[in-house]
Amino acid sequence: MTYDLFIADRAFSSWSLRGWLMLEKFGLPHRVHVVGLYDGTMEEDMAPLAPARLVPVVRTPEGDVIGESLAIAETLAERHPEAGLWPADRAARAAARWLAAEMHAGFGALRSACPMQLHSVYEGFEPPAAVTEDLARIEELFAHARGKAASGPWLLGAYSLADVFYAPVAARIVGYGLAAGPLTTAFTEATLAEPAFRRWRAEGIVRLPEPIPYLLDLPRRPWPEVSLTSP
Repeated sequence: MTYDLFIADRAFSSWSLRGWLMLEKFGLPHRVHVVGLYDGTMEEDMAPLAPARLVPVVRTPEGDVIGESLAIAETLAERHPEAGLWPADRAARAAARWLAAEMHAGFGALRSACPMQLHSVYEGFEPPAAVTEDLARIEELFAHARGKAASGPWLLGAYSLADVFYAPVAARIVGYGLAAGPLTTAFTEATLAEPAFRRWRAEGIVRLPEPIPYLLDLPRRPWPEVSLTSP
């Protein structure tokens, strides 16, 4: 039973990262297909997946096409209850769904001002006030989640779809040197050290599109290898 996952460039597609983590982190067999977001072939590449227009897209072993990350998440959780994509505890599961839904629909300022990019860290970036407000809201949601969870390194204790949906937030915090609250910072460090995320980034920076998207006229330094406190 192998899924087909359609994604865009790993170094820049935050939603692609989410789709891949849903399959990779929970041990669901999959093949990855990269569509040409920056090569100009995306429309052609996506044509067989209509009516899907955006990545990620999953095609099930039976041939059903599923677009939109929340729909993919719920479908995979339904098909693989043993994999633990959502927390088993009722209250923790409700919190995880809340966090994922708010991420899917919100935080437009953070997304717009700080597009995910995994190639370097900008120095001297000054976030707009709306970005700071988004980060404060994320810290508030993380506090809610931690209050519903057993102990553990992730938002609801064990790794869940909530952590999947916020992984690109960690990348944005690092890539733009954003100041975040203690819970968000701890989540960011855990995400950076997580082997699947590190593998995704390593594969993404092997071949960067030209010109590189989202370049800012700011100094840059190398991406931290493990955590925010790495030398």
